[in-house]
Amino acid sequence: MNATLANKLPVVTQILRANGVKRAYAFGSVCTEQFNDASDIDLLIAFDDTLDPIQYGDNYFTIAHALETVLKRPVDLVTERSLKNPYFIAMLERTKTAIYE
Repeated sequence: MNATLANKLPVVTQILRANGVKRAYAFGSVCTEQFNDASDIDLLIAFDDTLDPIQYGDNYFTIAHALETVLKRPVDLVTERSLKNPYFIAMLERTKTAIYE
């Protein structure tokens, strides 16, 4: 995992915990040597099942904004609930690294 994310993990996990995330993984270039100054950070998250739909949406956007502020670069959040494409899932599985469980 790239230092851009690794060095901020305590703050990142605090944001995730405070917003109902039960587990999170980094994936994509942030987990490879291909990460560069133009790269965004890709995260897969799973919310607590007890969140109602409004809270789910609010927390999603709160997390996205907070992480972009902390990490100082774009963050793409993917929820486990939204995963459907088998090719995308296979790509994600090749690089995913647990950051919060």
